[in-house]
Amino acid sequence: MPKSRKQWGASPKKPVPPKPSGALKQEVETKAGALIESVLKPRYVALPPDEPQFNYLVDLFTKWHGRYFYFCSRYAVPGPNAIQPFFEDRFARLEYAGSDRFNLSFMRHTGQWIEIYSQLTLDECLGAVQDDPWFQLA
Repeated sequence: MPKSRKQWGASPKKPVPPKPSGALKQEVETKAGALIESVLKPRYVALPPDEPQFNYLVDLFTKWHGRYFYFCSRYAVPGPNAIQPFFEDRFARLEYAGSDRFNLSFMRHTGQWIEIYSQLTLDECLGAVQDDPWFQLA
């Protein structure tokens, strides 16, 4: 049986993903900041334990990276053998999908983002981050 010959071929360009406007970015930051300050911090961030043995949550914050908006957590690492006193982790990601819609993902324990909702409005995404068990920090 003869071997098949390999040939070069043109491949179509990938579509350019939409980018959020500056006004939309500001709206997302404002609403997410309000959610963190009024709901998530009181729910999850507590005073440090008297004699901490394990990592504990000390802060919640958000940040943009390209068309992705992340909800992040900051943990303290107690103990004399800690390499760093703190570390950060991301627990939710909003991906701008265009037309003021977002795809919402959570960080799996393997380090992979798993998209569980698509084409949601900003308010629907923030409601899911607030109430959905996939985004609990306990």
